[in-house]
Amino acid sequence: MSVKIRDIEVINTAPEGINLTVVKVLTTEPDLYGLGCATFAYRWRTVTSYVLDYLKPLLIGRNVEDIQELWQLMHQNAYWRNGGIENNAIAGVDIALWDIKGKMANMPVYQLFGGAVRKGIPVYRHVDGSTLSEIVDQVQYYQELGVRHLRIQSGGYGGGLELKAPATAPEGAYDGIYLNSREYIRNTVKLFDGLRDKLGFGMDFVHDVHERIAPAEAVELAKALDPYKLFFLEDALPVNQTEYFERMRQVSSVPLAEGELFNNEAMYRDLIAKRLIDFIRVHVTQIGGITPAMKLAIFAEQFGVRTAWHGPGDMSPLGHAANIHIDMAVPNFGVQEWSGIRPPNFVIQQLSGPEGALLEVFDGLPEFRAGYVYPNERPGLGIELNEKEAAKYPNTDEVTTWTQTRAPDGSLNLP
Repeated sequence: MSVKIRDIEVINTAPEGINLTVVKVLTTEPDLYGLGCATFAYRWRTVTSYVLDYLKPLLIGRNVEDIQELWQLMHQNAYWRNGGIENNAIAGVDIALWDIKGKMANMPVYQLFGGAVRKGIPVYRHVDGSTLSEIVDQVQYYQELGVRHLRIQSGGYGGGLELKAPATAPEGAYDGIYLNSREYIRNTVKLFDGLRDKLGFGMDFVHDVHERIAPAEAVELAKALDPYKLFFLEDALPVNQTEYFERMRQVSSVPLAEGELFNNEAMYRDLIAKRLIDFIRVHVTQIGGITPAMKLAIFAEQFGVRTAWHGPGDMSPLGHAANIHIDMAVPNFGVQEWSGIRPPNFVIQQLSGPEGALLEVFDGLPEFRAGYVYPNERPGLGIELNEKEAAKYPNTDEVTTWTQTRAPDGSLNLP
């Protein structure tokens, strides 16, 4: 007799001041349930409604083992597809179904993908500072912890963190996080020159442009950074300007990573097939969960493109665990962004809540040791949620400010 979906619940919690959304799929089998990440921190109420008002009535009574069938059903049911709200909601259910399947098989999820091809997952952490000496100190701190890859930024994504119009803005200009792209390019090149001069080439560095400069400027930056041998340059171009990657390839050997802001796996297809990028920067819940992520990883492998799943602080431990289980199994893994229990997440919002609260709410997080992250060997994703503790930290409805980014003339640009 097949196991059916009996009910679907949503648990919202913010133990670190970051809105997290977890989907719980309950089954007709006593004590068998799955947990999945549906976190869209800035639109959590809408995702919650989507799961409870639309996916729940669609899925109750259906076979939990039919993951591919259920993913396609959720994906096509609304007719218009691939929005961030819908895909994160679908991902919550999809990840929970994989959690259930692992529990039914009595094995970790990565075993369902064919087993481990590596024993631990190399990760990178974030470094940010206002001076070269401050950044060097942070790099050396992470070196001592065994981290071999670091994302290097200065002042967030180059515009600082203060939501205020500078004195150089036009009269009446709105407040925002202002970025002077010319100054940003000069400072970034100077930063990596200083880092390599002081530290040599023993560490692998990445840098995130976050789509904030003009395409021609992105080409200029890639060329200027070539001597410093980055592990990759991330999101140099927005989705509507990716043709400029061809020009980047002509002037620079810097490996290119792209796609944190993409909404579905089809958006990566041409970039991968034409070998215009080297790493896929996928936010797994943003494209709909483990099911499409595995398909995309397998496709990318055929073209020599590696994975670098997005792993920010505004993602629940279920999302991080999903990343790690995929990483364990795919041959074309590159590196994994990792936030740990106290994410260096000040670029997005200040960390709040009691230190260690995340560990009181979520049990079984993958563990960081000497530069690698290891999943536990429990069945499924290995994560449990303490709903009583989760209720102590409700989500909030603060207006998002870090995405209010502006050019020197006060006009909005991409965050």
